[in-house]
Amino acid sequence: MTASNATAMSTAAAFCDAGLAHFRDGRHLDARACYQQALTIDAEHTDAQHLMGLLLLQAKQYNEALQWIVRAIQLAPKPEYLASFATVLQQYGRGDEALNVIDQAIQLRPDDAELWRRRGDIFIQLARLDQALPNFQHALKLNPRHHDALYKGGIVLHKLGRNEEAIAHLDLSDSLSPNHAATLRVRAWVLYCLKRFEDSATDGRRAHQLDPQNAEICNNLGLSLRRLGRNEEALAWFDKAIEIQPRFVDALDNKLVALFHLHRFDEVFALSDRMKSLGLSSTVTEWNVSLVHLLTGNFEAGWLGHQTRLKLPSARHPQFQQPMWLGGEDIEGKTILVAADEGLGDTIHFVRYIPMLAERGARVVLVVQDPLHRLMSTLGGVSHCVPRSAMGTLPAFDLHCPISSLPLAFKTRLDTIPSGPYLPAPPDHLVQAWETRLGARTRLRVGLVWSGDPFHVNDETRSIPLRTLSRILDVDATYVSLQKAPRLHDAAVLRERNDILHLTADLTDFADTAALIACLDLVITVDTSVAHLAGALGRPTWILLPWTPDYRWLLDRADSPWYPSVRLFRQTETREFESVLDRVRDELRALSRAFGH
Repeated sequence: MTASNATAMSTAAAFCDAGLAHFRDGRHLDARACYQQALTIDAEHTDAQHLMGLLLLQAKQYNEALQWIVRAIQLAPKPEYLASFATVLQQYGRGDEALNVIDQAIQLRPDDAELWRRRGDIFIQLARLDQALPNFQHALKLNPRHHDALYKGGIVLHKLGRNEEAIAHLDLSDSLSPNHAATLRVRAWVLYCLKRFEDSATDGRRAHQLDPQNAEICNNLGLSLRRLGRNEEALAWFDKAIEIQPRFVDALDNKLVALFHLHRFDEVFALSDRMKSLGLSSTVTEWNVSLVHLLTGNFEAGWLGHQTRLKLPSARHPQFQQPMWLGGEDIEGKTILVAADEGLGDTIHFVRYIPMLAERGARVVLVVQDPLHRLMSTLGGVSHCVPRSAMGTLPAFDLHCPISSLPLAFKTRLDTIPSGPYLPAPPDHLVQAWETRLGARTRLRVGLVWSGDPFHVNDETRSIPLRTLSRILDVDATYVSLQKAPRLHDAAVLRERNDILHLTADLTDFADTAALIACLDLVITVDTSVAHLAGALGRPTWILLPWTPDYRWLLDRADSPWYPSVRLFRQTETREFESVLDRVRDELRALSRAFGH
């Protein structure tokens, strides 16, 4: 070392600079030696004290870090020292105190984007996300290229349900730092939530290349592939996640679902048993296994497992003080409350049991979703029908039973299913009003439904675009849309076509829909509530089913033991609807010719 260099290094500031360079390069021992040398030269050198505190903070030696940082602040309360003090307070979970300290730092240097970013971090720790966001936004106003503010802002926007805005933040974050695995991981998940599954999978693969030992990335990539119907590929990614983190319950549950959709049912049961032996079986696991039992016709185990739905986070069944009835005790002379606890289709499907309760001498109070109230009010066996919106005015009752628990209560087996039709016929005046609007019956009348609830967990597999369904419309018939709230791309197709009557603006509830269905010769529908409605009314109904259908439709059969008037048109292992619709078109053509004769 030359004499001039030795002279330069003799100052405390030079040792601090050298130590900081070592610290940034990960050479923490060398950094510590430099800081100690600086403090030997000047025991009250505040930068050296602060940097020593940062070094100890990095090593998670919080007490020692706090002492050094506080010492520096006492001599010179600089904004960066206060920010470090706030960070140590955060490590101790003292978020409110950290907030006060960072506010002092901001008062000293209000135009420092990094201080505002840190303030946002503290609000995140305090679980006050709506207050965190403005801090990241202000940091970006001061420095539009602040990577961490973009990344954290994207996370907060996602957690606030503002996913489109979150993507804008994360896109810019990615452009500033293309190899930041955390940004890609979060963006992949936000894209998944936006149902942009191909884009999500692309980001997931990039994130995995950068962080190959991150089990969450592997699991989320598997989820995107599963939603794309690529279950074999998804399975490989769930396996990677489990290999990295063997007790990763979500990945194990997701693997189980992928096996279910691949019809590898023996492996589903084996995996479930393994999870139980490891103490990793969850309510979600039990629920998914129950669906396999039901789909494969093992109703005894299936209905029992089906009860786990009441413990799921998505459970909709209200809590009652009265005991739950599951078929055990005598109900003669008792009032039993039966409340809808799943979707509209489930309610329609399971009200078939209400007359059976009345036959046992019970007075039945039925609670249904509001759109079903008028239809169900005249159902046989119902003493009092209450819309869900009026739950606060329930009459007194002795027992209650969630509507989807009725098959368990009645010990339903395949050979004891109470089949339809069971819904009351729609009032004549409603039917006649639709007949008048439809005009003379010169051709076969066919009702159409092509999509269900877009938020349903299996929407991608059970709904189809109207443009795809259109391949059957060259058959001579009068087509009537029963599709409520068509999606934007389907609404555009509806506007293009003049061969589909779209009258659903006047369908105020399911009583109106039932009356319109009574005027039709056939309903062709995907698996949604209208499929249950048409079947429960005993109307001829063709249901288009995915390769892995809802458990009610069982496997490998063209009929339904639940609905005698229903025919099932199933996807093959190709998992596409075009060939299904070709079969439907052939059958429809034959029916149309027969109608003409």
